[in-house]
Amino acid sequence: MPLSDDERQILRQIEQNLRTDERFAQAVSSKGLYRHSARTTWWAVVGIVVSLALVIIGLQFHFLLAFFGFLVMLGCALVAERQLRAMSKVGMRDVAESLRNSRANVQRMREKFTRDR
Repeated sequence: MPLSDDERQILRQIEQNLRTDERFAQAVSSKGLYRHSARTTWWAVVGIVVSLALVIIGLQFHFLLAFFGFLVMLGCALVAERQLRAMSKVGMRDVAESLRNSRANVQRMREKFTRDR
C-alpha cells in the first residue's frame, strides 16, 4: 500500500530530524552501542584483579576472607563473560577500532603540541 503525500512529508521530516540530532547519532553509532558493555567489562576485569589480590592476602589471615574474595572474583568473571557475549564479535571489532582511532587521535594531538613548542 503506497504512502500518501502527507505521510511521505512526515517521513521526510522525521528523517531530517534524525540526521541533525547529534545525541541520537552518537547513541546509535557503532561505538555508542557498545560503550556500556565495554565499560562494564573493563570494571569487571578490574574487579577480578582486585579480588585475586584479596584472595592472596586473605589466605594469609583467614580462609573465609579468601573465600569471599574468590566469590567476588567469580561474580566479576560472570559479569565480564555476559557482557562480552552481549557485545559479540561485531561489538568487539567496533570497540577495538574505536580504541585504535582514539590512540591515533592522541598521537596526532601529541605531534601537534610538540610542533607548536
